[in-house]
Amino acid sequence: MFEFQQYLGFLVFLTILTIGFWLMFFLVSFVFYWVGGASMNMIKERREQKKQAQLES
Repeated sequence: MFEFQQYLGFLVFLTILTIGFWLMFFLVSFVFYWVGGASMNMIKERREQKKQAQLES
């Protein structure tokens, strides 16, 4: 079976892997939130520009 140091190494590996997975999950969700917010802001700005163009003409 495993020696104690191999067991600890395996636990450290699993810990680092789990932390990496959750960090990646958090960063990807943050990027989607950022892109979604920027897209909504761009859509609102275009709507305002169209309203301004219609009022001027």
